[in-house]
Amino acid sequence: MKEIQDFNDIDMRVGTVVDVKDFPEARKDFYKITIDFGKLGFYNSSAQITVNYSKEELVGKKIISVINLGYKKIAGFKSQCLILGVNYDDHIILVRPKKNIPNGTSILW
Repeated sequence: MKEIQDFNDIDMRVGTVVDVKDFPEARKDFYKITIDFGKLGFYNSSAQITVNYSKEELVGKKIISVINLGYKKIAGFKSQCLILGVNYDDHIILVRPKKNIPNGTSILW
């Protein structure tokens, strides 16, 4: 069983998607995404959300990501954060704040 401290160690932050590119090198349909986390800087991520979101509609969207899990190489691309989403009806729906929260704001529980 996991301890509460395991969850406390997760650093979730609000960011804004600033760039989205196709990712043809990946085995599945992924995007390469750049996210602005304010004073924390820009992080890259990859996400399998091409079915629900176009590149154009993602740019400028606020999202929530875990930023302290290290990175994972996916088809040579360094994914530095994990964008949070919900698997609903066989599609990934992004977890997003309803208000315009500043980039880099920490998610509390």
